[in-house]
Amino acid sequence: MRTLDLLFGRPVATSDERAEQIGPAAGIPIFGLDALSSAAYGPEAALTLLIPLGIAGIHYIVPVTTAILILLVILYFSYRQTIEAYPHGGGSYTVATENLGDRAGLLAAAALMIDYILTAAVGISAGVGALISAVPSLQQHTLIICLGILAILTLVNMRGVRDTGVAFLIPTYLFLGTLLIVIVLGGFHVLLHKGHPVPVVTPPALPPVTAALSGWLLLKVFSSGCTAMTGVEAVSNGVMAFRQPTTKNAKTALTIIIAFLIILLAGIALLCRAYDIGATDPGSAGYQSVLSQLTAAVAGKGVFYWVTIGSILLVLSLSANTAFADFPRLTRAIAQRDFLPHVFILRGRRLLYSHGIFALVGFTAALLILFGGVTDRLIPLYAIGAFLAFTLSQAGMVAHWRKQGNATGRMIVNGIGAIATGITLLVVLVAKFLDGAWITAILIPALIMIMSLVRRHYDHTAKETASPEPLKIDGLQPPRVILPMDKWNRISEKGLRFALAMSPEVEVVHVECSDGDDISVCQVWDNMVLPPIRTAGLPEPRLTIIKSPYRFFVQPFVDHVLAEQKKSDDRQIAVLVPELVVKHWYENLLHNQRANLLKLFLLVKGNENVVVINIPWYLHK
Repeated sequence: MRTLDLLFGRPVATSDERAEQIGPAAGIPIFGLDALSSAAYGPEAALTLLIPLGIAGIHYIVPVTTAILILLVILYFSYRQTIEAYPHGGGSYTVATENLGDRAGLLAAAALMIDYILTAAVGISAGVGALISAVPSLQQHTLIICLGILAILTLVNMRGVRDTGVAFLIPTYLFLGTLLIVIVLGGFHVLLHKGHPVPVVTPPALPPVTAALSGWLLLKVFSSGCTAMTGVEAVSNGVMAFRQPTTKNAKTALTIIIAFLIILLAGIALLCRAYDIGATDPGSAGYQSVLSQLTAAVAGKGVFYWVTIGSILLVLSLSANTAFADFPRLTRAIAQRDFLPHVFILRGRRLLYSHGIFALVGFTAALLILFGGVTDRLIPLYAIGAFLAFTLSQAGMVAHWRKQGNATGRMIVNGIGAIATGITLLVVLVAKFLDGAWITAILIPALIMIMSLVRRHYDHTAKETASPEPLKIDGLQPPRVILPMDKWNRISEKGLRFALAMSPEVEVVHVECSDGDDISVCQVWDNMVLPPIRTAGLPEPRLTIIKSPYRFFVQPFVDHVLAEQKKSDDRQIAVLVPELVVKHWYENLLHNQRANLLKLFLLVKGNENVVVINIPWYLHK
């Protein structure tokens, strides 16, 4: 327990939940890191596709970014209304389910789950990419560093929402501060030199032109740049994490996040054009991220450069925290409607939905391993889930305002958002389909099918186990008791005592696996078992010997139990399983686990008339 307290913090009582709630300042690093950090890889993803255009391609980043910012502003106003309409948390799943039905809700749920997993994977891999651009010798260790950062994030997030916000506060504001300085200083030099600033460190030369501009290329650039908008809905999904007044604090946090994101995206695009900075191939030697080039061009490679790169690395890696904050809440909401296992509803020691975190970590680690921790390999899968969720959420809000009535203005705002994100979704899907978006297009219906099967199971279970009638007490009688006994010792003695106290009809079963038993039950039965029972006037148990020439124990015993149950019709059979419980977990390696195997077989092969009862003997020394 001391180790757990040290790693994850002391357990938090349910009554102390309000103390775990946060304000807008802490809400920015918890719910805004994904959106803010996308300023580091969104523009780079777009510029990477412009590499074939050479230096001419850089000039297209500004109009592409402008289109992205217009869409971002539309989403901002749309999600402000969502927060107001759903003060208890209005993620895309909740909004779509309540207003468009279960099918639309499942579509949003599948899209969001994929998006959050990709958010974690892309954030970590982009952070490691920033580190490698500064220290190229680490490139061969990319995957190991990614998995190490994932482990650290898991430990931090398992400590609870408030501790996470405090831990991420300094890196977040350091990231914002350093990049704002780069943008302001770079903007000053642009104005001073009339649009042609002289870089302190000359960025790498751009490759020669190898392709011509086309509408298709611009669509692909726009779709890659749209990754900068992922994470916008995080605040609306986690409204209940904010302290009172929750709606006001959530809207304030959203406003600050979007304002900073607009400044960062616009500033980076304008300075890249002014300084002629383009993307470099992340898979080649000498790779430098766009922000690394931009910071060096504006401020040189002094202390400030390394502080900036360090903050970018931290924030990109920590941006996965948005997924840690929202994925467990999403899985809980889905599980509450019986579309995911109910284990996702349970809260852990720090009032977290811990099983959601475990699932996120497992899927993220698998994704990082599969794609080698390289951001550009993950980007094509990204944004589709986010924009599908955006579209369903906005469409759901239109239906919500229509039901409310007298909300035409709000309905128009969300309607514009639904149309804009829907068109963007189609553009992203078409532009990235062959690059890997087809994987997401397959995964979403697969997840929907899995969730539907889970719901079907819970529906069948509820129907079969429901008991609308009063308690039935007719026909009650003691069960037949069957006790497996390998040898006579204190463990088997305890089992037999319990059996005799439980029922007058007891059968002791000994499976004889060899002819050389040291002290078999047969040798001691007449001398040590039956005399005390006869003296006490108790019904004598029946001893059954089962020969097992191939030394099997579990299967012959289970077959015997099932055969006896068939003879007993509807009468219950209680199988008592004595077992040794050691003091230390590692001592289990010194003892066979036959009792556990026997219980498993009885549970799997048995029926409602076979009851398994554990009889533990605790070893104290």
